[in-house]
Amino acid sequence: MHTLKERIIAESKRIGIDKIGFTTAEPFADYRESLYAQKEAGHTSGFEHPDIEERIDPSLTFDQPKSIISIALAYPTKLHEEPDRKEKRGQFARASWGIDYHDVLKSRLNELIAFIKQEAQQDDPRFKAEVDTGEFIDVAVAQRAGLGFIGKNGLLITEEFGSFVYLGEIVTNLEFEADTPIPNGCGSCTRCITGCPTTALLGNGQMNAKKCLSYQTQTKGMMPIEYRKKIRNIIYGCDICQLVCPYNKGKDFHFHAEMEPKQEEAFPKLVPMLQLSNREFKEQFGHLAGSWRGKKPLQRNALMALANLGAKEHLPEIMQCLKDPRPVIRATAVWAIGELTKRYPEETILLFEELLEKEQDEMVLAELTETIARLKRPKRRSKS
Repeated sequence: MHTLKERIIAESKRIGIDKIGFTTAEPFADYRESLYAQKEAGHTSGFEHPDIEERIDPSLTFDQPKSIISIALAYPTKLHEEPDRKEKRGQFARASWGIDYHDVLKSRLNELIAFIKQEAQQDDPRFKAEVDTGEFIDVAVAQRAGLGFIGKNGLLITEEFGSFVYLGEIVTNLEFEADTPIPNGCGSCTRCITGCPTTALLGNGQMNAKKCLSYQTQTKGMMPIEYRKKIRNIIYGCDICQLVCPYNKGKDFHFHAEMEPKQEEAFPKLVPMLQLSNREFKEQFGHLAGSWRGKKPLQRNALMALANLGAKEHLPEIMQCLKDPRPVIRATAVWAIGELTKRYPEETILLFEELLEKEQDEMVLAELTETIARLKRPKRRSKS
């Protein structure tokens, strides 16, 4: 007779869970000091669960927890066919390809819970499923449950799939034998740290989240100028610290139909994005994890991506955004136009000086003033 744990592992494979591990529900006390230090230093993104003690101690949000079951699903890293590059395209990070992973993982977790309820020989078995919007530190749970180790980029790295995995967990009052945690395997490698274009990684598995390009692409206001060129053509997320990791070399798994990327979603044409209606946005991007902040941040990022790609042929469409009712879009269009016309800025300076007389919003006025000053600066002569 197989134990309940063995039956759960077998069922997890049947329903399409790629890795599963078990750990105790003891507090993650080792993280207390670093979590408070990160918050004090202003290194948190604001997207995390706000109560640090609840992130550390499962008993604060679940009555008498005994175990946590951690799962991982591997996701694709490549399209089956390269996108057509004739038109300027943006790019969503791989964690936003296919149907929103929160929905995919919740479905698998709920299937697993239904199976355990049926199999458990215990009165009142209780469960709570979480997928990265809850209290738990997903990578901490997964590491302690033996799924992988936490790399210097703060991501869970598995032996089979590298770090290209989605994580979820179930806390329960059932007791299971705990699996063995995986020791760190980064060694002296620092490729993710040196590869990060904003020096967001601190070297010890922690990061200054506000410097991370993934965070910057998800903010709703103006992106600070020091990040605008560094996003290149990425309109959501960032994969750099994963792509340079040796554990991810050659990793590309297409196990789950829901996660398959479509070209026009993973690498969308940028110009049509500028004028998307709410209905069009929902139809094209609404099912993606990268749509959760709405269309404005993505349209803002699309403007910067067009500038970064040198899309001078699309200046007329970008100019139309100067009339957008949203100040963030108008101000970002000012920056993009300035970047695309900086070699011959005379007409742009005249246009922006006219707009200074009409514009009412302080954010847009500031961007106009800064861009005009930048365009008027003497150009450095290249050494012959």
